[in-house]
Amino acid sequence: CGRGGHRGGQTGVLMRGHVQDQELRELYQEVILDHHRYPRNFREPPHATHRAEGVNPFCGDRVNVYLVLDGDRIREASFQGSGCAISTASASMMTDALMGQTREEAEAMCARFLSLVKGEKTDKDLDSDATEAGDLDALAGVRQFPVRIKCATLAWHTMIAALHESDVPVSTE
Repeated sequence: CGRGGHRGGQTGVLMRGHVQDQELRELYQEVILDHHRYPRNFREPPHATHRAEGVNPFCGDRVNVYLVLDGDRIREASFQGSGCAISTASASMMTDALMGQTREEAEAMCARFLSLVKGEKTDKDLDSDATEAGDLDALAGVRQFPVRIKCATLAWHTMIAALHESDVPVSTE
């Protein structure tokens, strides 16, 4: 009886954990689809101080990232382009997350995000790095699908190029 009850208790805990994991995955999927359908900051500002172009030749994703810097602070971050849901959602979430950051903070956040998506860090690391991760956690699961990592990271690599004022288009290949 003791073993059976114990095993039953574990199963209940595992089942609840499975349901919670499934609910979290569904929530993240909804967040990604929302940013894809209604991308934030999808525009070219008339007075961009920094810009860069990026392309993922593997799947055809294209993104242009625009920044308006006021001194060392990102006053406005926006993008335009076309691509899959992951690519568009990532660019949308990125522009939201980087608005108001200093150049140094933005570069650090880009590095942490790239490490997260590539599986070098966990989503807990992103939260603990004194960032406002917000919706970015929704993209952490991309690391389970290696072919989609380039979709999620294209805008971020392009943002780094924009911060460095690079004229060379970014390519994921």
